[in-house]
Amino acid sequence: MKIQQIVYQEPTWKFLNETPDFVASKAQLVLAFGERTCLESLEIYNHLREQYSHADIVINSTSGEIYENSVYDNSVIVTAIQFEKSRVRTVQFNIDNHYESGEVGDKIGRELGAEDLVSLLIISDGGRVNGSALLTSLNSHISSSIPISGGLAGDEARFEKTLVGLNQNPEPGRVVGIGLYGKELKVGNGTYGGWDVFGPERQVTNSEYNILYSINDKAALDLYKEYLGRFAKELPAAALHFPLSMRTSTEAEPVVRTILSIDEDAKSMTFAGDIPEGAWVRFMKANFDRLIDASASAAMSAIETFENPAELALLVSCVGRKLALGVRTDEEVEAVREVLGSDTLITGFYSYGEISQLHPGVPSELHNQTMTITTFSENII
Repeated sequence: MKIQQIVYQEPTWKFLNETPDFVASKAQLVLAFGERTCLESLEIYNHLREQYSHADIVINSTSGEIYENSVYDNSVIVTAIQFEKSRVRTVQFNIDNHYESGEVGDKIGRELGAEDLVSLLIISDGGRVNGSALLTSLNSHISSSIPISGGLAGDEARFEKTLVGLNQNPEPGRVVGIGLYGKELKVGNGTYGGWDVFGPERQVTNSEYNILYSINDKAALDLYKEYLGRFAKELPAAALHFPLSMRTSTEAEPVVRTILSIDEDAKSMTFAGDIPEGAWVRFMKANFDRLIDASASAAMSAIETFENPAELALLVSCVGRKLALGVRTDEEVEAVREVLGSDTLITGFYSYGEISQLHPGVPSELHNQTMTITTFSENII
């Protein structure tokens, strides 16, 4: 695997790093993560197509860009990958609303599922998709032994629109699947949150798909505002500081859910993933040190089976973590770097939802408020 990274920091493009013998025309996959208004003004696709003539180019908007050992805003980080033995296949589908999420997941699974599939990356619009429905459909086609990872595009904390594009300038309403194939490719995965739960566990008593109407027969938005107190007037952005822990049953492992939008008339909240009736939820709050420690734990899980340093690490972390950590945000990337070592190139972005396995061999899920890490290396003799 040979890699080149370049970055746009206004007003110019800059070279970051490159592994020996990288040839731009031989790159098969380019990942470009950038701030939404930068992507809208740059006409980035044409620039990248000139640089990487034969690659599949995937572009998405972010809530912050990750490269080197830090987190940046108002930039675009580009990682071009030249696989030596592995193959890449990509697909893109449109999505107009969250009710189409399962159908899109089904299409991606049918197109990219194969016996030699090693890893599946998903880069999705972050405003229109129901990520858990997307993953449920994908998991019906993809073996649980194959990690599905990636994330939902972001838009800082604005929640206006998100952009995704495959071999085109990015637009709202796109979902991209990236299949990686071949026995030489080694992939690792790690996911951790680090949030503290708070208050009693309550049951969802009225919901539809990813819209939550009531908890313990009380209007969900009213209860949430009571919990947020003075932060309630800053909704929905304030909800990123106070996610929900959700279990679909008392035996299930909890996942984290955060809010995409609120409806003052219906007293409801719309989430990035399903909130089924009968599920159990608890409020959560930030513990700064535990958030940073969780990022290190995710990195350790992602390289647990690697004998040598990973060649590339893809970090997808939640915008809620960034808002909660504030000036300490760089520390979670630094914690990852300390675990991975200096030989691993890092790329990634802050998202509206993260996709990963909780543990090896279990179906991948949509997560919120987590740090997820996918590591890659090619075993070339």
